[in-house]
Amino acid sequence: MTATQAVDAEFTAFVATHAGSLRHVAWLLTGGRETAEDLVQDALLKTWLHWRRIDTQTAWAYTRRVMVNLATDRWRRRRYETVPVEMGDWRPDAAADASFAAADDRAFIVRQLAHLTARERAIVVLRYYADLPEAEVAEEVGVSVGTVKSTCSRALARLRSRGDAAEATRSLS
Repeated sequence: MTATQAVDAEFTAFVATHAGSLRHVAWLLTGGRETAEDLVQDALLKTWLHWRRIDTQTAWAYTRRVMVNLATDRWRRRRYETVPVEMGDWRPDAAADASFAAADDRAFIVRQLAHLTARERAIVVLRYYADLPEAEVAEEVGVSVGTVKSTCSRALARLRSRGDAAEATRSLS
């Protein structure tokens, strides 16, 4: 096996292992299946272009950071558009689905996330779905830890102020 084939095999294994989780994070960040799939593809392309320089132990975090950056760029370009919420019959794969077993209605969650700003949404998704500590969320989003804390607090308060979301967010604090 040549060095190029070994690198290809390593990247293919990474994609096979993390594709479901990446799709789920992208879906939570974008609110739409097609947009999430595009986001994952764009992030994997950028990851592939730098694969030889990426430590395989941190490749998942690298790719997740690329997705957050790409999603933020898209939000900035469409600042005044609302995030589409279209679920159809699509659901995340079984591994990603299991992590959301406590939530009965995934469409409800995406609808609630759609009411947040781009930064709030990224911080809430990384903090509570990806279960990252505040310091890592701050690093990935490119803000201070204090900004993560205050933004997360405000985002959850906004969700709680919506009557239908109050019960779902009560356990997050």
